[in-house]
Amino acid sequence: MSATNSTLTAVPGLRVGHATDLEHLTGCTVILCPPAGCVAGVDQRGSAPGTRETDLLRPGQLVERVHAIMLAGGSAFGLAAADGVMRYLEERGVGFPVGVTVVPIVPAAIIFDLTVGDFRVRPDAAMGYAACAAASDGPVAEGNVGAGTGASVGKMLGPMGAMKAGVGSASISLPDGLIVAALMVANALGDVVDPTNGQIIAGARLPGGGWANSASLLVHGAPQPPAAATNTVIGVVATNARLDKAQATKVAQMAHDGLARAVRPAHTMGDGDTIFALSAGDVQADVSRIGQAAADMAAAAIVRAVRIANSAGGLPGIAS
Repeated sequence: MSATNSTLTAVPGLRVGHATDLEHLTGCTVILCPPAGCVAGVDQRGSAPGTRETDLLRPGQLVERVHAIMLAGGSAFGLAAADGVMRYLEERGVGFPVGVTVVPIVPAAIIFDLTVGDFRVRPDAAMGYAACAAASDGPVAEGNVGAGTGASVGKMLGPMGAMKAGVGSASISLPDGLIVAALMVANALGDVVDPTNGQIIAGARLPGGGWANSASLLVHGAPQPPAAATNTVIGVVATNARLDKAQATKVAQMAHDGLARAVRPAHTMGDGDTIFALSAGDVQADVSRIGQAAADMAAAAIVRAVRIANSAGGLPGIAS
């Protein structure tokens, strides 16, 4: 891990890998935990989610640790990428022991990117396996990669009025040794704003130029109903602090505050906003402190996801 790493892999033990299809504009991103796994939580607030293995993350369920998180494009079809992650981990003996084998625990979430690239091509098991093979603990590649390859934001006026987005990541390392980081895939119905001043930096574009202001349109009446179930922001926040499942769930809940600061509107009926939280260490720290840092990093990662995105699929990106 680089000393200057300011991405999710600043948390020791985590590795991130992307599989990217730039021709068809889709892909997937895997977050691999240490072999013993990480305690995990999840909080899902949009009303159109596409997820896998999230029920087991609730406090009180048997399994305490997960072995990877899969984020993918392809809408619900893209959940198949987690099968490749499971195969990769089982081959290496990583998973929940059941006697005859191990069962890797791989929660997953997807974005809808079918209207940006070729809807006939979606992340599959082979792509999930390839993402694992490419995983490293180096700084995470951002922009038009992995699950963010076909991501876009600002779809209140329809998909062609949107802007290109992608994957972003951010981390903070505090003097007492606490590390909190986030990796986010921005694919929101709403606009992405700079949390420091509330100004739109990427979002729905008016035909004659300028911003449509998606939040205002939603309140005062959009000229057409926003597309349902075709948007979402998904991601992972992680820390080197020791958390149990209930605490990890709380951190995931607080991380959504950062999503709401960076995306307007957020958590709509047409979004499937889902954030996972991982505990990958033994540092002692207050849960509320970790959650606030997670919210800050989630917001910063979403901003990076649009600032680093290149134009693609007929959509303009800030980076090119």
